[in-house]
Amino acid sequence: MREVAIIGVGQTKYGEHWTKSLRDLAVEAGLKAVEDAGISGKDIQAIFGGNMSAGTVVGQDHVAAILADFAGLIGNDLAAMRVESACASGGAALHTGYMAVASGMYDIVLVGGVEKMTDVSSESMTDALASAADREWEVFFGATFPSLGAMMARRHMHQYGTTREQLAMIPVQCHENASYNPYAQLRNRITVEQVINAPMVADPLTLLDCSPMSDGAAAVILAPMEIAKKYTDTPIKISASTAATEYVSLHSREDITTSRANVVAARRAYKMAKKEPKDIDILEVHDAFSIIALIALEDLGFAPKGQGGRFVEEGGIAPNSDVSFNPSGGLKAKGHPVGATGVGQVVEIVHQLRKESKGLQVDGEVGMAHNVGGTASTVFIHILEVV
Repeated sequence: MREVAIIGVGQTKYGEHWTKSLRDLAVEAGLKAVEDAGISGKDIQAIFGGNMSAGTVVGQDHVAAILADFAGLIGNDLAAMRVESACASGGAALHTGYMAVASGMYDIVLVGGVEKMTDVSSESMTDALASAADREWEVFFGATFPSLGAMMARRHMHQYGTTREQLAMIPVQCHENASYNPYAQLRNRITVEQVINAPMVADPLTLLDCSPMSDGAAAVILAPMEIAKKYTDTPIKISASTAATEYVSLHSREDITTSRANVVAARRAYKMAKKEPKDIDILEVHDAFSIIALIALEDLGFAPKGQGGRFVEEGGIAPNSDVSFNPSGGLKAKGHPVGATGVGQVVEIVHQLRKESKGLQVDGEVGMAHNVGGTASTVFIHILEVV
């Protein structure tokens, strides 16, 4: 397979975009990526777009063709397709685009992700997101994503002694990081006490343990390494692009304090990139709920099993510590437009590796993006490094 590099990136601000449509957001991010790469629309041979819920929320399926049309690219005879994998739709689109370039099928590929979540009520959006769980065996019996996360949190606390304060330190760090990020939705700093005393969503998770509803889009341009160097002096190599799948329903898992998909995808990524956890400088973790991030820190090898809480408490996720954790602010504070999240994580890492972050700039030459669907039942991991 060919080596694949990122030559351009773009994103919108995450938040509530009342005056912008799904099309507007996707085109804005895509045009920024094209401009950053120094290419034209005619150079793009294929588009892979991540989106979870456009059909349900904005009434528009067949999204890829719509966006290609609205971007003025139809006359270029390119291929465009939507990729869906719940909250991991962005990561899935990037994995698909990576394979397309690595295989030699296409040379210049645009990978994007977009979601418009705030045009419907929170109840409607919560129900749409619940479709990423097992509708028949979980949702019909009253489970929501926060309640599934709460089950995982309670079990982790019971099994390993993880404290409520340790869980709360994760969103506190994310909000601190996001306070520097002009693209972030929530830029206010918070305290552990505020997290614990916020309105309860599903015990022990409060409102400040949960990512917000967000609108937004992100995009990257991929090219084989030999071509990438013609466009940029700073191509960012994708050293690994991996995926793995776990049971969707929590009741089918042997242990709900871990995700086999996390573990397998990470193991494959480290092997593919010839890296170890200690080699990762920058980590963008899928922290839709505090417990999802804590479990990921363990499953990805940054903390021993059951010791994620202690790792967090001892400063393991602070900027430029063992690993710079969610310098963007993560899903919790940067925002979580679900179809865009996996691509947006990679955009953040590219900015960090290029030393051009407009927010909190951290040190490092190797970054990892971890994007999950459902309760980490689908996982995509990408390792990026400076060439």
